Amino acid sequence: MKRIISYNVNGIRAAIRKDFLKWLEASKADILCLQEIKATADQLEPEHLDALDYKKYWYPAEKKGYSGVSIWSKEEPKHVEYGMGMEIYDREGRVIRADYKDFSVISVYMPSGSSGDERQAFKMQWLDDFYSYVQDLKKEIPNLVISGDYNICHKPIDIHNPERNKDTSGFKPEEREWMSKFVDGGFIDSFRHFNEEPHQYSWWSYRANARAKNLGWRIDYNMVSEPMEDRLKRATILSEAKHSDHCPVLLEIED
Repeated sequence: MKRIISYNVNGIRAAIRKDFLKWLEASKADILCLQEIKATADQLEPEHLDALDYKKYWYPAEKKGYSGVSIWSKEEPKHVEYGMGMEIYDREGRVIRADYKDFSVISVYMPSGSSGDERQAFKMQWLDDFYSYVQDLKKEIPNLVISGDYNICHKPIDIHNPERNKDTSGFKPEEREWMSKFVDGGFIDSFRHFNEEPHQYSWWSYRANARAKNLGWRIDYNMVSEPMEDRLKRATILSEAKHSDHCPVLLEIED
């Protein structure tokens, strides 16, 4: 069994100060996909990096203190691919892929459009380009797990107030349509594969005591390509972990 955890830590150094490493050890993750690391490896204390038995692969953004993804793995991958071969996105550190014997895992941090029209347009262009990238990749690597912060709630069940947020970035009709297209393009939303319950979220605003009231959004996913469906064993949201405004999402697959 492989335990894959995806976690937008909103700054790895801040998360470590909140006992993230102790939590990670208890989580028994085999593969950890991190987003928004907001740091380079040399900005962390060596004892933090060496504390746990993971091989760590970093893909930070060029801009300091911004974005960035990482994969921490108990098993050494056959190959690690940094970026998606498109400089406009790769300079923001949004995609890293680890290839194993019979499947590959991607940690992805999709853009947010919440800061204004320009970034929303960037996000929509990214969605088109990422879809094409994944469809091409799937021909070469049919067994894919794409884990990360998608910055989109797919359906009304995935957001605490769908009516009020219907025109908000992250729940706009065109973003939700893209998620449907992505799933229809050969992917399984692993959490919904096992759980159709409402009020299950992975991100909460820091404002208005939203987390305590569970006024959240489900924007973090472990998407699994359809050829791996028989290997899906369990998927859940680890909402008790509190090192970030996100919480981790867990997927277990058969080896």
